[in-house]
Amino acid sequence: MTFDNSKTIIGVRIKLFIATVLLLAYIALTYAAKLIKFPLLGLSDTAWTVILVAIWLIIAFWPMILNYQFVFFSDEGEKLVFRYFIAGIVSGKKNSVEINKRTFAGYKIESRFFGLIKSIILFQKMGQGVATYPPVYISALTREQQSKLFASLKTYAPKA
Repeated sequence: MTFDNSKTIIGVRIKLFIATVLLLAYIALTYAAKLIKFPLLGLSDTAWTVILVAIWLIIAFWPMILNYQFVFFSDEGEKLVFRYFIAGIVSGKKNSVEINKRTFAGYKIESRFFGLIKSIILFQKMGQGVATYPPVYISALTREQQSKLFASLKTYAPKA
């Protein structure tokens, strides 16, 4: 089984693009062209600007706060493959984890911030013990993708 959450990440980027265009259009129409007359709905131009900038900031930084990552997963072949990177405004370096199915030692799910931030920590048997990989944040995966991921990892995890 192979899947990724590229549709979710593209959706996040499109929302940010639309919010940016709307904010810039508002600023151009309000301050440069002076086409919007104030007070509008009882609020001044400064109040509207603060409100719209605050909404833009939420849309821009929400994926970073929730640690949204692009995640590719594959269990085809001899290895479990995770490829991931941060999907915020500034994307981080690309990471890849490949674990041989025979040396896979299990996984642990961590949840924070009322369950909005989810991560998975992978373990691999090594010659001198068990290696722990850095967390892969799965907050941007759909529930269906998370279920598929957990079901797949469960089949390869050692039985306790």
